[in-house]
Amino acid sequence: MSTLICGSIAYDTIMVFRDRFKHHILPDQLHILNVAFLVPDMRREFGGCAGNIAYTLKMLGGDPLIMATVGDDYATYGERLDKLDISQRHVRKVAGTFTAQAFITTDLDDNQITAFHPGAMNHSHENHVQDAKGAKLGIVAPDGRDGMLQHAREYREAGIPFIFDPGQGLPMFNGDELLEFVRLAEYVTVNDYEAQMLQERTGQPVEQLAKLVKAFVVTLGARGSLVHAGGTQIEIPCVKATEVVDPTGCGDAFRAGLLYGLAEGFDWLTTGRLASLLGSIKIAQRGGQNHRFTRDEIAEQYRAAYGSRIW
Repeated sequence: MSTLICGSIAYDTIMVFRDRFKHHILPDQLHILNVAFLVPDMRREFGGCAGNIAYTLKMLGGDPLIMATVGDDYATYGERLDKLDISQRHVRKVAGTFTAQAFITTDLDDNQITAFHPGAMNHSHENHVQDAKGAKLGIVAPDGRDGMLQHAREYREAGIPFIFDPGQGLPMFNGDELLEFVRLAEYVTVNDYEAQMLQERTGQPVEQLAKLVKAFVVTLGARGSLVHAGGTQIEIPCVKATEVVDPTGCGDAFRAGLLYGLAEGFDWLTTGRLASLLGSIKIAQRGGQNHRFTRDEIAEQYRAAYGSRIW
């Protein structure tokens, strides 16, 4: 089953400042702030929600179709997707733009200063769900504002069930728009902070929002996740990671698990457990696309974590 992933493709440039910002930013001089940080450590990662989700879903054996907009600097990312055998037929290049990218500087206290340039992502509405022939399942992940609204409506018009995953894009929408997303979607997934913001903006508690969809999934970090489905709540424990290195992309790995479980017809307990396991695997590696596994390794780790088989 092909799964359409509407969301961002981005480059993440991560730099490490070997000191502490507080030693160089004077509180009484913020009105004339002019600082520069020497960052001898730098790496560039492949990221973006659509790219990260597709990466993990492909390793599971799924068939991801990325729908995204990219800029003139996309070639390196495109070559990577070719090597991973991930389809690019719905990746649109927008001339005269940059691919979305984040520039993140981290100090020794793990404080971060981030600048994000959306670039081609602002043209995401130029892609259309109906162009993805054969897609049977989808997701609306963080992307350009107009594109997210349009794709949600197009999924419904096409009769394709989809997950609404607002992520860091949630603040772009008002309460009425967020309620529209929920009513259009079959499934919603948010973290605990986003769940609180969604409740505040819509004026509806999670329990009420969950009645509008088949499943409402809330991730709770180290406390696991909670699936509201069919009038019940299913608690999914967190899988202990081999080590905690970098949370970047953990939510995307989790969502790949949700999409795979839905495509395969798993029940929500199995789907949630798989998603949790994938998040724990990802957090042990830096970046959103550097973790590796085989289906046999997933089967063994799932059995070790939960005492049952997944396939």
